[in-house]
Amino acid sequence: MAHRIYICSAEGNTGKSTVALGALDTLARRATRVGVFRPISRSTEERDYVLDLLLAHDGVVPLEYDEAIGVSYDEVHADPDQALATIVRRFKAVEDRCDAVVIIGSDFTDVGSPTELGYNARIAANLGAPVLLVLGGRVGQGRGASERLGHAEARTPDELAQLTELAIEELAREHATLLGVVVNRADPERLLEIVDLVGAAARWDIDVVTGREMLAAASVAVWAIPEDPYLVAPSMRAIMEAVDGTLYAGDPALLDREALGVVIAAMSMENVLTRLIEGSVVVVPGDRSEVLLGVLTAHASATFPSISGIVLNGGFPLSDAVERLIGGLEAGLPIIRTQLGSYDTALSITQTRGRLAAESQRKRDTALSLFERHVDGHALLDLLDVASPEVVTPLMFEYGLLERARRARKHIVLPEGYDDRILRAAATLLARDVADLTILGEEIEIRSRAIGLGLDISRATVLSNHDHVLVYRFADEYHRRRAHKGITLEQARETVQDVSYFGTMMVALDLADGMVSGAVHTTAHTIRPAFEIIKTRPGVDVVSSVFLMALADRVLVYGDCAIVPVPTAEQLADIAISSAATAAQFGIEPRVAMLSYSTGESGTGADVDKVRRATELVRERAPELAVEGPIQYDAAADAAVARTKLPESDVAGRATVFIFPDLNTGNNTYKAVQRSSGAVAIGPVLQGLNKPINDLSRGALVQDIVNTVAITAIQAADAS
Repeated sequence: MAHRIYICSAEGNTGKSTVALGALDTLARRATRVGVFRPISRSTEERDYVLDLLLAHDGVVPLEYDEAIGVSYDEVHADPDQALATIVRRFKAVEDRCDAVVIIGSDFTDVGSPTELGYNARIAANLGAPVLLVLGGRVGQGRGASERLGHAEARTPDELAQLTELAIEELAREHATLLGVVVNRADPERLLEIVDLVGAAARWDIDVVTGREMLAAASVAVWAIPEDPYLVAPSMRAIMEAVDGTLYAGDPALLDREALGVVIAAMSMENVLTRLIEGSVVVVPGDRSEVLLGVLTAHASATFPSISGIVLNGGFPLSDAVERLIGGLEAGLPIIRTQLGSYDTALSITQTRGRLAAESQRKRDTALSLFERHVDGHALLDLLDVASPEVVTPLMFEYGLLERARRARKHIVLPEGYDDRILRAAATLLARDVADLTILGEEIEIRSRAIGLGLDISRATVLSNHDHVLVYRFADEYHRRRAHKGITLEQARETVQDVSYFGTMMVALDLADGMVSGAVHTTAHTIRPAFEIIKTRPGVDVVSSVFLMALADRVLVYGDCAIVPVPTAEQLADIAISSAATAAQFGIEPRVAMLSYSTGESGTGADVDKVRRATELVRERAPELAVEGPIQYDAAADAAVARTKLPESDVAGRATVFIFPDLNTGNNTYKAVQRSSGAVAIGPVLQGLNKPINDLSRGALVQDIVNTVAITAIQAADAS
């Protein structure tokens, strides 16, 4: 039977999706196969964005949208008992494929269900799923909400305690089991008071037979997540839909930026300028082209706030000259046109609610960060009795990397600040508190691009690689280290302004703990400065690399697949010892297979002899290592083959570190395994340097960059 958790609320608009995403993310750290189920769909006319968000999350069992839904509101109204039977049947079909299932209660979107919490409690009881109750920390939540553009007053701790008592009574009437309470969107200034009072209220249950209060046998876990303005702010895309508008000009990708306020610019430009606020949407009457141009100019200016978008209302056409001028500005700022008048436009915008959807990276990162910081994930897993897994999935391994990096809290420099992938990864890393970051580039340009993409990199340091003070400092040091190679001071000043050299000098002079680059630069460009400046660790003769190959149930180490084309026997031994150390560094017990086209004494030839000699050198230099070679891949990885070819070996059939005889073999093998088995290849991870410098593939995804930064932070922590 799968572990289950039923997440429901006592009213609408509580931000339950934030809690559901956090719980799903937490379960994926231990459960190999996590599923999602929605007993009652929000609507039969449009897809459920919350369900889409959760189904798209890494680690979720592949489910079709319709498979993850029980029934519709209409089916509940027509026959509640039959609807419940259908929900149970459809849930069982999902549960059979999972180790854990996150069940998301209904959203109070149907005005015909006044006892919706009670029905959710009934579903939870019949599914045998303990309830994680979500309470809304804002006044006016639910039907007829008074929220305006995401802003609402905070509920007091006493009000939340009263709501807790009422909700628990409803759960008890339907015999649902309460696992815990999460107060979402709580007053940030009163979190501890909220937890105390809600916790006290949650300890009292209602005996539904006698109607008397009774003290609960055990305390109920209570957590409070503070309000965050970005989670409740609507995107420009949502505003465009609300005003029934069209994108007139600007970058469609920037429609996903949130609007934190609204400015009605139906006045002279001098008065508009004083009212502009950061992240606002500005409503401009379509016949006030001078105001439109003034707002665009203010947005482009470094001395005025950066706005999220412009809405041109009234349906008035712009002159050809103004259209040509706007086209030439290439501002990228979304300009939306609507036929609505000023009042209706403003009303539609202020009534637009933000939502946590799959397309908003910043909201997803923010939601996960808030959940991680304010909900004890380990305690939640213990309450659900989810044991530590025997297998390690790629997602579990990635979570482990992020947790270790978060504890290490190192400072990593990212030289390629002009690449959007770097900025997106930086936003995720900062939101999840994985590392402190310095991004290289001109500050105005980097921060403007991040703001335009709707990313928060405010906690990162942005540093120009042409900074005069640092250029002169780095040049003096580089000249000192490379003068014996004929490098002049003038050449040194030119060289250190290259982003790879600049970032490497930061690491060399302890201004950063490590560097990650290569998203837009070649491997040679990224690591050449490290060879010149960082140098190799004592006892290591060659810098090499490994890929951490996260298979479906375990993680293997492949080396070297990226650096040394044709290693000698001595270099191969060095690579093996370094790779074993890297394996141990990331929690993988090193059992080293020195790969060749023959196993044991069966083959002869220069290539086999090289591997045989390398194996002997490993045994001499690191006698504590379990190593076997020469050995074929199948004998190293498959226990059945190993029993035939090397029955006495402690490594054969159980190898975790695979050392390839040359770059050609290694590079092709890791890509073949990655593409054919669906393994996640993390790396290349450079090894052997005094300080960590790591290279990215130029096709790196945002998650690849996040993982590599985490690895670099862990390496830096172990080196310090």
